[in-house]
Amino acid sequence: MAAALCAATRRLRAAGIDEPRAEARLLLRAATGLAPETLVVERERRLDPAARARFEALVARRAAREPMAYLSGEREFWSLPFHVAPGVLVPRPETETLVEAALELVQDREARLRILDLGTGSGCLLLALLHDLPNARGLGVDRSERALAIAAENARRLGLARRAFFVAGDWGRALSGSFELVVANPPYVASDELAGLAPEVAHYEPRLALDGGPDGLSAYRALLPDLVRLLAPGGVACLEIGRGQEPALRALFEAAGFAVATRPDLAGIPRCLVLRPAPP
Repeated sequence: MAAALCAATRRLRAAGIDEPRAEARLLLRAATGLAPETLVVERERRLDPAARARFEALVARRAAREPMAYLSGEREFWSLPFHVAPGVLVPRPETETLVEAALELVQDREARLRILDLGTGSGCLLLALLHDLPNARGLGVDRSERALAIAAENARRLGLARRAFFVAGDWGRALSGSFELVVANPPYVASDELAGLAPEVAHYEPRLALDGGPDGLSAYRALLPDLVRLLAPGGVACLEIGRGQEPALRALFEAAGFAVATRPDLAGIPRCLVLRPAPP
């Protein structure tokens, strides 16, 4: 295994991967199913032909800059393991800002809250919240049937399937009722900026989850009427936003009658827009 690991490290380094040795180890673990400690203790073990072929195929895909999460099949979010696969946006650490903000705003974590996740993707936002809010129930909406299937699988894997429901839809247009908490990570990259993203994102992640239209704000305009209609009195919405978008989005939502606040991510970038219906 040591020789194969070294060869893979060299190939990944040449492809521009930032941590080639660490990623080569992860790919070797995915190809063999061996525990991390086994890879260290038995580093001279010979790979059988089938495992070697799997490993080399994974290394080739990563060298082509396919996201590591798609190759390993898993990405951690909010300290929970989420299954991910091509066709679904890979959960990102900065998106945890929405979970933090939402939980801070929930006054009673034992309450029977109704949560709506618009554009649920892997289900990471909704399921992270349900994990920490034991009596809440939630609905995830997405246009992608592939994403909905993965979100439902994640709910089952995390033991949350009885409180998480997923439906196909275009934002909240087909929904009725009201929700005390609404979360969303809309696509917010301007269309002409997509090609300049990292290859892992630009070439592999779903455009539907990235492309925010000419100015990156199209999705916010589209979901605004749904927020006005579906957010319960006294409820709160937490939306992820991109760098530099706060002023325009603040103006948009304040004009619609929302009180607006923001939360920064760990890099200090305004990342979460917190919306409350303004009092009459």
